[in-house]
Amino acid sequence: MGWLDPAPFLRGTAWLDGPRPVRADPDDLERLPWDIAARAALPIGVRIEFTAAPGTRAVRLRYRADVPRPDDPLAALRHCFALWQGTRLVGETFAAPAAETTVTVPLPAGGGTFTLHLPESQSPLPLALRAVGGALSPAPPRPRWLVHGDSITEGWWSTRPAHSWPATAGRLLGLDPVNLGYAGGARGELPLAEHLARLPGDVITLAFGTNCWSRVPATPDWLYATVRAFVGLVRLGHPVTPLLILSPVLRPEAEHTPNPLGATLTSLRRAMERAAHDLAVGDPHVHLLPGRPLLRPEHLADGLHPNDAGHTRIAQAIATALPTPLPHPGHTPARFPLTTPTPPP
Repeated sequence: MGWLDPAPFLRGTAWLDGPRPVRADPDDLERLPWDIAARAALPIGVRIEFTAAPGTRAVRLRYRADVPRPDDPLAALRHCFALWQGTRLVGETFAAPAAETTVTVPLPAGGGTFTLHLPESQSPLPLALRAVGGALSPAPPRPRWLVHGDSITEGWWSTRPAHSWPATAGRLLGLDPVNLGYAGGARGELPLAEHLARLPGDVITLAFGTNCWSRVPATPDWLYATVRAFVGLVRLGHPVTPLLILSPVLRPEAEHTPNPLGATLTSLRRAMERAAHDLAVGDPHVHLLPGRPLLRPEHLADGLHPNDAGHTRIAQAIATALPTPLPHPGHTPARFPLTTPTPPP
C-alpha cells in the first residue's frame, strides 16, 4: 500500500492554514490578541484516527516538526506517539527529534480502529502515512465537540496530550474533541465567539474565567455581561447546539484574594454561574457545570493547573454533565455566515 494523504485521517482539527491545522480562523487573526494568535498555531488535540484491516502490522507516519535549539533544555526530548484503542492505551512509540522524519508505530494483531496522539509541543505536521503489511482507512466520524477554554483546557501539566481532560472526556463519550484552549487567553474575547459560531460542531463547552482574575483583571459585572454576550454570538451559528458552561475550577491563591479591581475568583465564578443560569431560562440547551467542587489541592500540579488525576476528574464530571443523547455527526452545523469581517481601511 502506497503513501496516503493524511488529511482524511486527521481529527480534532478546526481550521487549516494551507496543510497545517490551526486553532483560530487564519483569515481573522488581526482581531485577536497576539498571545492567542500564537497559541492557536499549535496543533493541540490534533490526532490521527484510522481503521486497520486485519493483518496490518504497523502504521508508518512521515512528518515534519520543530526542532529546539541545541542549547534548549528540551533539545534531546524524544517525540512520543501514543496509540489508543477506545479508552485503552495500546502503547507508546518514541522517535529522535528531527525536522523531518518517519516513525513506525506497531499495531496489535486483529486490526480495529485506533487513535494516534502526536507530540503537540513540537508542532508536528503529518505529511503522509501508510500501512505496513495490510491496509488503512480513515476512522468513522464521531460527533464533533468544540471545547473553548484556557491553559487548563489546553492540557497544561497533563503528562501526555492524551491525558488532558478534553481528550479523556472525548474517549469516554465517543466524541471528536476540537481543543480550542489558549494558555493565558480565554478571557471572554468576543472574536473567538464569532470563530466558534462559524465552526461546525455538534456539542460545545465553554470553560474560561480564571484568567479574568489576574492576567486581565475583570469585575463580576463585566464577566456576567461578557458570558452572556459570548454565548449570544456563539448562538448565531449554533442556535440549538447543546452548550455546557464550566465555571473555573479551584485556584487556592485566587479564591478569596481580590484582584486589582477588587474581585475574587469566587465572586467571578458566581457571576459566570449566574449568567449560565439566566441564559438557561430562555435556552433549554444551555447547561452549567460548577467547577469549584471538581478538584482538591492534591489534584493541582502547581496550584493552578491540574495534574493527570485532576484532568481525569474534570473529564469524568464533563462526561456526566454533557446532555444525552448526543447528536449524530454533522447534526448541528454552524449556520452563521462562513465569512470573516472586512478589515478597516
